[in-house]
Amino acid sequence: MDTATQLARLGLFDARVPRYTSYPTAPQFANDVGPDTFSGWLRAIPAGDSISLYLHVPFCRRLCWFCACRTQGTSSDAPVLSYVETLKAELKLLRAVLPEGVRLARLHWGGGTPTLLPAPVMRDLARAIFAVAPLAEGAEFSIEIDPNEIDAARLDALAEAGMNRASIGVQDFDAEIQATIGRDQSYEVTRDAVEAIRARGIQSLNADILYGLPHQTKARVSDSVQKLLSLSPDRVALYGYAHVPWMARRQQLIPSDALPRPEERLELFDTARRLFLWDGYDEIGIDHFARPDDRLAIAAREGRLRRNFQGYTDDFAPVLVGLGASSISRFPQGYAQMNAATSGWAKAVQAGQFATARGHAFKGEDLLRGRIIEALMCDFRVEDAELIRDFGATPARLQALYAPVVERFAPFVARDTAGLAIPPEGRPLTRMIAAGFDGYAMAKHSAAI
Repeated sequence: MDTATQLARLGLFDARVPRYTSYPTAPQFANDVGPDTFSGWLRAIPAGDSISLYLHVPFCRRLCWFCACRTQGTSSDAPVLSYVETLKAELKLLRAVLPEGVRLARLHWGGGTPTLLPAPVMRDLARAIFAVAPLAEGAEFSIEIDPNEIDAARLDALAEAGMNRASIGVQDFDAEIQATIGRDQSYEVTRDAVEAIRARGIQSLNADILYGLPHQTKARVSDSVQKLLSLSPDRVALYGYAHVPWMARRQQLIPSDALPRPEERLELFDTARRLFLWDGYDEIGIDHFARPDDRLAIAAREGRLRRNFQGYTDDFAPVLVGLGASSISRFPQGYAQMNAATSGWAKAVQAGQFATARGHAFKGEDLLRGRIIEALMCDFRVEDAELIRDFGATPARLQALYAPVVERFAPFVARDTAGLAIPPEGRPLTRMIAAGFDGYAMAKHSAAI
């Protein structure tokens, strides 16, 4: 039986499982985590610690049909400017409870399209952030940049504020595919944006590209990847397009009969993967690639790779604070998410309180299971010694957790004297294997491949 047949027999082409950027996953969050809990977790941060900060800007000039993020379209700046004023008020709330001396190890602006902010507003928002906490030495300040929504003035403002890593969305350069997914972004526009970014001394560049898009073929994905490689990004996220029209209604505009079959999705991924490897990139986890001298590749080689809501990271800060509508924070105690509705978030903040609406306080085996899942997603291996040392697991308990997963997925996952490992040929099953350690009821998620 060949590998593809074995993968099919194990359900790879039918399964829908989480991407595991958190554990438990967001569908398991409940409304028993509110503003008081969030404030208490903030106050518990040790004075002088380094944290990460994420700011969510949920606005776009146009709504791409493929996107399942919480965003809203706007043709004017008025709602955006109002939103930023509320963000600044939220930052003041944070400053009031954050312990002394806290610094930012990571700062990320995401969305939406944070680069639709006017240049003066960008500068003003950066000042408001650094009034709460300055960047730590060696900190990373990254921003998601839409090549269609950036200019010299805004790039100057971002560079002056300290941005040292840029992230651009590519998705695919094929004109027919772009028209089908509602994303008009030529190679030339993307190239010009990259050149403008680098001209300002920002040499660290991330790029996102998708496989599994409508009308995508191996020839088309090869062409898009080679065009992307000509821009020499330091890191690439090769994400599978998640067709979830029951959650993102705009995806109903995408013809489902134009989508590649699951078996074809695997071929598209492998085609792109081979091109990145041939160009000298290191393979990072299940869907990232990085130049060997990039911090992400170094972290992967040294066993320091981690996973958060932005995907793979070398961020070791124990706390990630998310501000803005729908943003999620992670603390040693659990997760907290802001009100997903912009109006509800703004109403709470303008009334002088955090808009925390839901979350999850860790309990039971959450941390143990979460670490097993993260280790599999990052390293394709779990070390018994770490789980016993850091989470109080016993060899008998680990064996009980491992046994049903090994029984189901062998030979694509194997038990040895040191732990559990997924061999290279089993890596397409990684999310499914990880789901075997999920102690919660499975919600409806995206395709496993």
